[in-house]
Amino acid sequence: MITETSTTAGLRQPSISQENYAFLQARIYRDSGIVLDHTKQYLMEARLMPIVREEKLATLNDLCTRLRNAENTSLNRQVVEAMTTNETMFFRDMPVFDRLRDMVFPALIEKRKALRSLTIWSAAASSGQEAYSLAVLLNEMGLAGWRVRILGTDLNNQVLEKARNGSYIQLEANRGLAAKYLAKYFHRDGLEWKVNEELRRMVEFKAFDLRHSMKGMGPFDLVLCRNVLIYFDPKTKKQILTEIRSVLESGSTLILGSAETALGLEDKYVRRAVGPTVFYEAI
Repeated sequence: MITETSTTAGLRQPSISQENYAFLQARIYRDSGIVLDHTKQYLMEARLMPIVREEKLATLNDLCTRLRNAENTSLNRQVVEAMTTNETMFFRDMPVFDRLRDMVFPALIEKRKALRSLTIWSAAASSGQEAYSLAVLLNEMGLAGWRVRILGTDLNNQVLEKARNGSYIQLEANRGLAAKYLAKYFHRDGLEWKVNEELRRMVEFKAFDLRHSMKGMGPFDLVLCRNVLIYFDPKTKKQILTEIRSVLESGSTLILGSAETALGLEDKYVRRAVGPTVFYEAI
């Protein structure tokens, strides 16, 4: 059964049946761990309607029928990637980067000066702005001769391709990137700004599902996993935090989003607060 909602000018807009909404909730949770409660139906409709049109279907209910009738890996992937939130910008939440520059990185550099190497993980990298922001910050700290590796991972292959390409339109470059950094670390490429080679050498990107085992990754000196745990249920959050701890050096740092916490989920972190910024030290 197709339900409908009224719109302006007397038009009728097809919606999704509650049975099919429950089906999509379960399918998206199975394939990504993302939890969508009853308040997110509007978001699901907005994100998935472009796929409906691309597949030349009439409604989301038809999309559900296609997903049910065949385990279409490509279509499943499109649905999951459409539901993945990829809001990002350069130097997002500037107080975090201020504390990295003033406290975290100097302490790490002192700790690692004998080996002259740093390994950092941007665990929800999206289209790469966070990883490249970290690379800019470390370049500014004068680490000539150091081996710096920044790994950026995400579930969404589409945004990872953009991250690997390292090209951003003017609007994206303007969001958080100071003019002095744009001029120093980027160059014009047609209508876009492209990351210079010195930054690209520091950063690599790959697809990774945070629900999977992290054995063989790391060890990392710093992990940023910001604004992603909020989409998971408590059991999955605990699993991810435990796995991240397994690839963090003792005394190293985990940074979560401002609305996220490790408290009550994993006891092998100590919460450290500096003003509005919170870090978690691996113990």
